[in-house]
Amino acid sequence: MNIIECRSLTKVYGATKALNNLSFEIQENKITGLIGRNGAGKTTLLKIIAGYFRETSGEIKVFSERPFNNLLVSANVIYINDQMNFPAALSLKEILDFSSTFYENWNHELAERLFDYFSFQPTQQYNNLSKGMKSTFNMIVGLSARCALTMFDEPTTGMDAAVRKDFYRALLKDYIDYPRTILLSSHHLDEIEDLLEDVLLIKDGKELLHIEVEDLKGWGIGVQGPTTAVKEWIKNRDVIHSKNIGLDRMYAVAKNIISESDKQHAQASGLLITAVSTSDVCVYLTSKTKGGIDDVFIKD
Repeated sequence: MNIIECRSLTKVYGATKALNNLSFEIQENKITGLIGRNGAGKTTLLKIIAGYFRETSGEIKVFSERPFNNLLVSANVIYINDQMNFPAALSLKEILDFSSTFYENWNHELAERLFDYFSFQPTQQYNNLSKGMKSTFNMIVGLSARCALTMFDEPTTGMDAAVRKDFYRALLKDYIDYPRTILLSSHHLDEIEDLLEDVLLIKDGKELLHIEVEDLKGWGIGVQGPTTAVKEWIKNRDVIHSKNIGLDRMYAVAKNIISESDKQHAQASGLLITAVSTSDVCVYLTSKTKGGIDDVFIKD
C-alpha cells in the first residue's frame, strides 16, 4: 500500500520553483531517506505532505487523500523539524502529558524513559533549552507519537555525535517494535544509510533517484589513472564526477553499468577501479558541476 503518492508535484514561490514536476510513491512501513543539499526542496516537500502548504500544481495524496487542511492526515502524521514551537506556559513534562492526549498511539512509557535517559528536568521550559537539547526533545515527541507517517526534517541539528548515535539507535529499535512509515530528511547520508531501506534523492526540486539502499551501494564506480587513459575509458559513459590529480592523473566516477571484460580492459590500461560510497554518489549527483570545487580554479 502506498502511503504517499505524488504526480508532477510543483511548488512555486515567486520566480522560484521549490519543487519541479516531482513524481514518486512511498510505501507503508518503510524508512525512506529524503536526501539532498540545502535548498533542494526537502522541507517544502515535507510540509506539503504534512498538509502545511498547498501545492501550486500537480497532485499529492497522503493516505489516499489530499493532505492540505485534512483532519485525517493531521491525525496520522507528525512532522518534526528544528523550527518547532511548544506553548511557553508549559513545562517539558506538561508538554509530554498534553501530547499523550493528542496522539492516538502515543507511548508514554517510551517518552518518559527517553526523557530520563537524556537528563531532562520536568520543570524545564522548552524555550530555555539549547538548540541540541531542543532537537533531542523534538525527537522524543516524534518517536513517542508513533504516527502512521512520521517525518523527521534534519532532526539532529545541534546534537553532538553521541546523542545523534543514540537517536538513530532509538529510532531503529522503536521502528522494529512498532513499524510505521518514516521519512528521514538529511544531507548526511553516511550517518543514516544503515537505517534506510530506500533513498529519494532530489536536486533543485526534481527527483534524481528513488532507489533501494542496497542498489545505491553499487550505483557508481570510480576509475583512476593517467589522464589520457581515463578520458578514453569514460568516453560515452555516464560520468557524474571527474577531477585532475597532480599533473597527469585523473579520477572519474561513472554509473556502474560495466561488464567484467570492461574492468579487465581498464586494468590492462593501467587504471585502478574502485567502489564509490553511497554518500559520495549522492554528493556527485547533486553537485552543480562534475568537477565540484575544483572547477573554481580552472583557468580559461
